[in-house]
Amino acid sequence: MEDFKIAVGDGAIADLRRRLVATRWPKQVAAGWDEGTDLEYLRALVEEWCDRFDWRAREEELNRQPQVLVELAGQTVHAVHRRGVGPAPMPLVLTHGWPSTFAEWHRVIDALADPAAHGGAAADAFHVVAPSLPGYGFSSAPATPGMTPRRIAELWVALMKELGYERFGAHGCDWGAYVTALLGLDHPGNVLGIHMGMVSLAGPADRASQSAEEAAYVERARRWRDQEHGYVAIQSTKPATLAYGLNDSPAGLAAWIAEKWRAWSDCGGDPETAISSTDLLTTIALYWFTDTIGTASRLYLESRKHPVHLAGGQRVSVPAGFLLEAPGDASGKSSFLDVPRIGAPPQARAARAFDIHRWTVVERGGHFPALEIPDQFVDEVRAFFRPLRGS
Repeated sequence: MEDFKIAVGDGAIADLRRRLVATRWPKQVAAGWDEGTDLEYLRALVEEWCDRFDWRAREEELNRQPQVLVELAGQTVHAVHRRGVGPAPMPLVLTHGWPSTFAEWHRVIDALADPAAHGGAAADAFHVVAPSLPGYGFSSAPATPGMTPRRIAELWVALMKELGYERFGAHGCDWGAYVTALLGLDHPGNVLGIHMGMVSLAGPADRASQSAEEAAYVERARRWRDQEHGYVAIQSTKPATLAYGLNDSPAGLAAWIAEKWRAWSDCGGDPETAISSTDLLTTIALYWFTDTIGTASRLYLESRKHPVHLAGGQRVSVPAGFLLEAPGDASGKSSFLDVPRIGAPPQARAARAFDIHRWTVVERGGHFPALEIPDQFVDEVRAFFRPLRGS
């Protein structure tokens, strides 16, 4: 294990700017977002990235948190490791998803680690570990196929042991929610509780007794797949083909990521109302400087090849909590943007797979709660884990 600081070379920054200036813009037949990323929006975002975005300032801010590189079975794992300030901090691993990075947590780490300095009680302190998924950011790309979410959960147990934590809590969003659920399923002896921003495991459904609420959820999910599933289809089947373009063009990379952040955040159509362009560009820049958009996208392929299905009667036994976005309206459209929004499933559906101790559905805040509603996120995480301390 070694300490780590982000230090992107001047040459890489100069090369990025050269590529941004030389962007070859496509023709756009229909203006707006209906067919993908809006041209005028992307032009403005690329101009900001090129001329006003200060990577060195962002690098300095990210480096305020202590970071490590840990070698585990041939895999280099990068992680923030911020020790808590309090009488008995609970170890907590935070797992991000796609298209996100460990920087998703930068607004909440201080409050989780040192609650007394941020309006909370010292007894709620956490030792915060925020790793980069394998093939994301500063974690190395897997050397061979097979780095599934299930293997990542196993890797996280080894990571936490290496950092000195035999038992710990876990939170995750997007892929991080799936990894967190698998930590609870496969490693209940290591996990005190799991808190998630998505319900990523489900018990077998009994369609004959399906409630109206559950039928509405299934229909919302179908509408979402019909309109929004294209990225999943390509990333779960041919991620290598996609990677050539996204890894070579920073404007293309920005278009691919920004469209998802707009669709998934509670932004009313204007991404900056939910998440600042600085945070968005920090995420895009981390993918760019680490050459990881291709290796990150492979997680969809690995998951498709190695799905996890609960058997009849099988449940995740450790205490579980959820912080979920509200569903769309009856048409399946979001209340904040004209795209399908799945939202929270019925709690009874989730209870077939999880021992639910806390269930919170928020009216404001979308797919990235630690960035969109950081104060509420921190309160929810503290509240869920508070009864589990000392267990």
